[in-house]
Amino acid sequence: MTKYKKEIGAWGEGIAADWLTERGYRSVARNIRTPYGEIDIIAEQGVVTIFVEVKTLTTSREFFPEKNITRTKQQHMLNAAQYYTAEHEIDHIQIDAIAVEGKPGIKPVITHFENVI
Repeated sequence: MTKYKKEIGAWGEGIAADWLTERGYRSVARNIRTPYGEIDIIAEQGVVTIFVEVKTLTTSREFFPEKNITRTKQQHMLNAAQYYTAEHEIDHIQIDAIAVEGKPGIKPVITHFENVI
């Protein structure tokens, strides 16, 4: 991954985390590595722990983040969430995706997909 892609990805994750906080979610952690892959954002809403995959794209006429979450990626997301929940004794989970379209200096468009798995 190029430095630019890492920077844009980090920017998108920050935007998504702020967006969740503004809507009453409590931020728990970001960029958690597990044997099954990285969890971009972990947040809580009430008793539910939410694992969030963030997809960021700077420009596109047709941005469909759900197409970027393949079956393989879904399985990695589920395995990573299950690993984390076992380590932290968490009972209620949800796996979401947030699409961030834009780039620094321009107001991004954010779409929240709940229960993607």
